[in-house]
Amino acid sequence: MSHIKPLKLSAFALLVLAGCSATVQAQVSTSKELITAPAAVVKKAPLSENELKRWSHLDLIKDSIPGMSVDRAYAELLQGKKSQKVIVGIVDSGVDIEHEDLKGKIWTNPKEIPGNGIDDDKNGFIDDVHGWNFLGDAVHENLEMTRIVKKADDGSAEYKEALAQYTAKYEEALQGKERVDFLLNAHKTVKTALNKEKYTLEDLNSITSTDENVVNSKKVMTQILTNTGPTFDPEAEFEEYRKYVYDQLNYNLNKEYDGRKVVGDNPEDIKNNHYGNNIVFGPDKEEALHGTHVAGIIAQIRGNNLGGDGVAENVEILTVRAVPDGDEYDKDIALAIRYAVDNGAKVINGSFGKSFSPHKQWVYDAIKYAAKKDVLIVHAAGNDGYNIDETKNINYPNDSEDNVKEFADNVITIGAINKEYGENVVAGFSNFGKINVDVFAPGEEIYATVPNNKYKYLQGTSMASPNAAGVAVLIRSYYPKLKAAQVKKILMDSGVALPSMVVLGENPNPQEKPVAVSSAESSKTAKMVNAYNALLMAEKMSKK
Repeated sequence: MSHIKPLKLSAFALLVLAGCSATVQAQVSTSKELITAPAAVVKKAPLSENELKRWSHLDLIKDSIPGMSVDRAYAELLQGKKSQKVIVGIVDSGVDIEHEDLKGKIWTNPKEIPGNGIDDDKNGFIDDVHGWNFLGDAVHENLEMTRIVKKADDGSAEYKEALAQYTAKYEEALQGKERVDFLLNAHKTVKTALNKEKYTLEDLNSITSTDENVVNSKKVMTQILTNTGPTFDPEAEFEEYRKYVYDQLNYNLNKEYDGRKVVGDNPEDIKNNHYGNNIVFGPDKEEALHGTHVAGIIAQIRGNNLGGDGVAENVEILTVRAVPDGDEYDKDIALAIRYAVDNGAKVINGSFGKSFSPHKQWVYDAIKYAAKKDVLIVHAAGNDGYNIDETKNINYPNDSEDNVKEFADNVITIGAINKEYGENVVAGFSNFGKINVDVFAPGEEIYATVPNNKYKYLQGTSMASPNAAGVAVLIRSYYPKLKAAQVKKILMDSGVALPSMVVLGENPNPQEKPVAVSSAESSKTAKMVNAYNALLMAEKMSKK
């Protein structure tokens, strides 16, 4: 799950090819009481550019936007308070540790002398100054279902299920190729007709032509630009969509491709555990986009007029590269968790996941190890719009061997919401489940760092997870005596309630209004993470 499916664009592509609120104003409270969801919220629109870039930090009551009340927490609760630095392990695709908006936020191993080629701290990793790269020079990988199907049919239920999912996924990828090729052609036709590389809805309206291809392309692009909103850039978004689809066919689902051979280890042997290198952004910094965005959501410098703002201030990012373009290996994830724990991380963010986990016990053992060391693991629920309580939809890694009873109390699973409070507040792509999803956080149109001093809007539970992790860091920073299990409980119990009725999952028919269900079906809490409430609750709990 390292590379995010361009969810907005693919949804509208389906819509095109298929044939193409509330009224009660919330009252503002200035007292230090828990924020509760009003009966209804008047949504102010449209958001300004600045509001859009940091909507996840805004407040449901004051701003009519279901953010995490981060700004309010800093203004009303944290002024003049002392904090303790917290190390956050980012287990992901790598992080651009040289980014301008992450300066001073990168963990440095105090026991390692840079560049001397010696394992100074004797942990088995030479010159691991800012973390470790378990993938070495590998970038692309198969999905786990592809790896299973590549092996001989052993008659197992896992093989049969993997084959069924692989077949469906491959057919979906072929259809995706048709869609993206269709969209690229429409975009190219419009650019030629206008003689412009960039164009607006007004430009589209000016096109007059009797050429059927031009007329149809104008219609397609008008529909897309009308529905995708102000942050949509056709050139960039189409390329992102093209890359996603073609990477699936060329690497993720290609049974002839072996992405692991350049790493040089045996991924089936957990004892073969010292491999990779210390280049934490990998062989191509641009491919560290996902991890750099995740790191920025948590830690980018607040108030410096660059990009967005991070949730936490007194924080250091420890990078563990273990998530390729494709599915991660269980071995890499297990070792990455242990590496982060052993080097002082008190929170680990895991914005990754997959449908099959042949060596899940290795990961379970690493989670239990983290629990013993009082480390909180914040994990993304996944982007398929599935109910992950159903055994066919399990999103690994999880914290329950039977998908029901938790074996550890240090893992919190995060679903994604968008910026409009109401029955559609749960992002359509977000997985859900009243047993296996704990709470929701902002995950749609999140603005943060990407490699080479750039910034970008991305969306997914991959973005919701670090938003929640950032709040966890705030709690552990200002109330360091609280245990990981207590921080998890605070994040869940202190959340602001979702509306009583919500739409869950992707709408199978964009032409029809989706059906809302009780928000109790969404997650254990039916709540959204809220920093203000969490800090109030942490203050109270720390005095017990």
